[in-house]
Order: sequence, then C-alpha cells, then structure tokens
Amino acid sequence: MLSLRMELPYWYLLLLSCLQTLSAHNDFFTSIGQMTDLLYTEKDLVTSLKDYIRAEENKLEQVKRWADKLDSLTATATQDPEGFLGHPVNAFKLMKRLNTEWGDLESLVLSDTTDGFISNLTIQRQYFPTDEDQTGAAKALLRLQDTYRLDANTISTGNLPGVKHKSHMTVEDCYELGKIAYSEVDYYHTELWMAQALKQLDEGEKSTLDKVTVLDYLSYAIYQQGEIERALEYTKRLLELDPEHQRANGNLKYFEFQLEKQKKAAEGEAQKQKERGKRETDEKKKTKPKKKAGFSLIPERKKYEMLCRGEGIRMTPRRESRLFCRYYDNNRNPMYVLAPVKQQDEWDSPYIVRYLDIISDKEIERIKQLAKPRLRRATVHDPQTGKLTTAQYRVSKSAWLTGYEDPMIERINQRIEDLTGLEMDTAEELQVANYGVGGQYEPHFDFGRKDEPDAFKELGTGNRIATWLFYMSDVSAGGATVFPDVGAAVWPKKGTAVFWYNLFASGEGDYSTRHAACPVLVGNKWVSNKWIHERGQEWRRPCGLTETDGWKN
Repeated sequence: MLSLRMELPYWYLLLLSCLQTLSAHNDFFTSIGQMTDLLYTEKDLVTSLKDYIRAEENKLEQVKRWADKLDSLTATATQDPEGFLGHPVNAFKLMKRLNTEWGDLESLVLSDTTDGFISNLTIQRQYFPTDEDQTGAAKALLRLQDTYRLDANTISTGNLPGVKHKSHMTVEDCYELGKIAYSEVDYYHTELWMAQALKQLDEGEKSTLDKVTVLDYLSYAIYQQGEIERALEYTKRLLELDPEHQRANGNLKYFEFQLEKQKKAAEGEAQKQKERGKRETDEKKKTKPKKKAGFSLIPERKKYEMLCRGEGIRMTPRRESRLFCRYYDNNRNPMYVLAPVKQQDEWDSPYIVRYLDIISDKEIERIKQLAKPRLRRATVHDPQTGKLTTAQYRVSKSAWLTGYEDPMIERINQRIEDLTGLEMDTAEELQVANYGVGGQYEPHFDFGRKDEPDAFKELGTGNRIATWLFYMSDVSAGGATVFPDVGAAVWPKKGTAVFWYNLFASGEGDYSTRHAACPVLVGNKWVSNKWIHERGQEWRRPCGLTETDGWKN
C-alpha cells in the first residue's frame, strides 16, 4: 500500500528562510565572514535538494510499480470481468483498492502531478466504492468462510473450488479483514484473520505492517473469547519484540492475575468434585447415552449451511425411484405437442420440477442487457411496517422487467403460462437478480403467512400461489437453492428453470417450501423469477376439498 505523505520539501522551506534572511540583510558581500555562512547554507540546501530528488525518485518508482501491477491485473480482469469477480477474494480486493489504496495514491502524487491526472482521479473517485462497500465485501468473505467451512489459509492462498483467476491475499488484506471483524465485535473472525496475517509475516512476506500491531489485536481477540492462557502467550511474544509496549505490559499483569485466580478456583472445584465423585460416578452409570439429533432437530441455520455444502439428508432409494424424467407438453398444449420440453423431478415433497433448455443464451443475454442499468439493492417485505426494505439476509441486486417493454419478455411470460397452465396477467413482473460476492438470500417463504394478512394487499391479486425460477448462469461453487425443512438442494444450471407451488390447492400455505439461496462461493449467479398469484387461477387450479388436496398439481 502506498503511504507516503505529501508535504512541502525541506529544501524549499530552507530556501524561503534564506531568501527572507537575504532580504533583511542584503549587505552580506561587505563581510567575508558573513558570506562564509552562506556557503554552509548552500551546502545544506544542496544536500536537502538531493534528499528530495531521491525521495521523489523513490515515490515515482513506487507509482511505476503500482501502475505496472494494476496494468497487468486489469488486462487479465477485463478479459473475463464476471469470471474474475466471481472469485470472492478478487471482489474484496477490488473494493479495498478503490476505496483505500487509490486514495493513498492520490495523496502521494497530489502536489506535483499533472493537473489532468489528478482532475480525472478526483472526478472518478466519487464513483468509487465506499467504506460500506469495503466492509460489505469483507463480511461476505467471512460469511463464505463459515458457510463452506473454509480455513483462513485456503481463502488467503485463493485455493477455492472452480476458480479461474487465482488471487492471493496479502498481509494487509488479512489484517483488514481482522480489523473489520474487530469493529463488529466479532472476536472469533478477528482471531482467525490476525493469526493468518501473523503466519504470513512469520513466513517472510514483506509488508508495511509489523508483527507487534498484529499481535496486539490477536492477543486481545483471544482473551475476549475466554482463552487467557493463549492470550498471555501472544502478549509475551509481543513484549519480546517491543518491551516498552504500554498496553501489552498492562495486559501481561492482568492476564497473569486472572490465570492465578482461575487456578485457585479450579483447585477449589477439584476438591468439591472429589467429595461428590462417587455419587456422580453412580449417576453416570444409570444415565443412558444421548442419541445424536436427527436432521429434523438440527437448528435451521445449521441445516441451511449443511445443504449449501452438499450435506444433509438424502432420499431413500424407494423415494428416488418415484422421480422421473419426461418429455412434457402440459396435457397436449398446442405449443408443445410437436416439440415437448424436457422436464425432470427434483424433489417429491414439496414437488419441485426442473425444465431443461427452457431459455436460450440469446434470451438470457437480452434479459441481462435490459436489467443491468436498473439493478438496485434487493428489498424484502418488512412484516412490521408492511414496507419494502433492504436486509443483511438478502444480499443481491434486482430489477423488474415488464412484458410491454420488450417482445422477448412477453414471449417468456407466455412460455411460463403454457407450461404451468397458470394465468400470467395477475403475476408479478419478471424479477431479475444478480448475486455478488457472497450473495445470498437466507431461508424465507415466498407466500404471505397468516400473521401477514396484508403482505400483498397493494397488488390486489391474492397470495403467491407458485414460484418459477430461471437459472441464467452456471455457478462454479455454491449458489444452490435449498429447502432446509425437507433437505432438498437444487443446483444452478444455465438455461434451466425450476417450479413449485407455494400453496396447497385449498389455498393454505405449504410451509415445507421455505427455501434459501446459498452464498455464491465462486462465480457469478444470475437468476430471474416469476411469482404467480392466486387471482385468475380459479378455473386453472380449482380448490381442493382438504388442506393438502392437489399438492402435486
């Protein structure tokens, strides 16, 4: 990182001082003795000037190295922008460069670089990522680390599955992640990333950071997690490097005091345990070992993350035998009698089907072209206020496309109607979503529950009866659509679409359709979806007599 500060050079200040002296004492020539002082002044000026020149040359060399590095990087990145940014480390480093490092470069060259460059850089900086963007990218990396159980070294070395553009994290990058975690009072991730920064420093990586700074954060993060003995070890290591470190010296005494206190408490507890030891032994013999919790008893967050990793329950062979692939014409729909589409069962309950080769590359590119200028941070319905708002559990950008603005959108809407047999006039517009680094949508329902009677009141078309979801890109790693309650996982495949009913034929909500979009680990995920509503379906999907009638229709 560039870190030189721009100030008026010393030789220039000294020259001004001398000029002021000469103007006040303009009769130096009348005294050789006084003139000798000017010789020494000039000698000092020359020395300072040479120092300034060396500093400027060093500065320009830094700028040149920076430019060469960025020239090579951007040349590679712009050949495949989406593929390059599909690597979460590349996305994080881009946020960091534009938000922090380009600002340092601007400060470095501000006073004596051509006005054209500075003017251009200053104009462009208003469009650069903000601190919020950099923090968001960092949090995404931490989210990916947890969801996919990745160690810090795997992320730092860029050894992620399916990567095209491998990217290595520097000590400064690791330190920045640790600092952001620290600011969020997340001492677990603070420890992981400060430890990684320290590891890379120990391995000899050159850095503007020193081990003392990293150890200071690391020891404190470990202490906050209750591991005083380990915190003490790192504090001692810090003091070996900087014996006068005031905070570390204070921590050393405090940690030693706390350890002694714990030791005495442990001794007292050991004595109590000894006294009641026999009774506990007898009780243990009587206690039956606990059975491991089944998948249904695991907390939803854990189930969600397991399914994202490709873990979780599997269908029995008998259930799998009931899933089929077929050519589908939706009861001899005229559009598909001669050219039926390929349909395959993905899951039995809730019934989820996938349509293969259902949207062409040309259509996908047109949809993306229409959507890109309109992409905005995706929102969710706030059940408390009934209004749309952004949320940390939905990290993506979306846009809405209407049928009347492009004939292709109208044809796609008609295709969905022909294949589902459901009315599209009351459906919501086609929503296009793009998930960025660590993009996700945590478990949610598409339909409005009983405690949300006004969820779609403003639309006047009833509840969301069904969901149609196009996959418009392949995803190298992650990005599955998962149903935590039942253990289903549907993986993105470009050109396909999945479909399921959110409501039973009776109109009651199917709570097993609670689903989530897993974080994108590597790659770029584009989807578009159609939320189909109840109104207009009265003759197309008649009500059943019982709550679960027609669940597979």
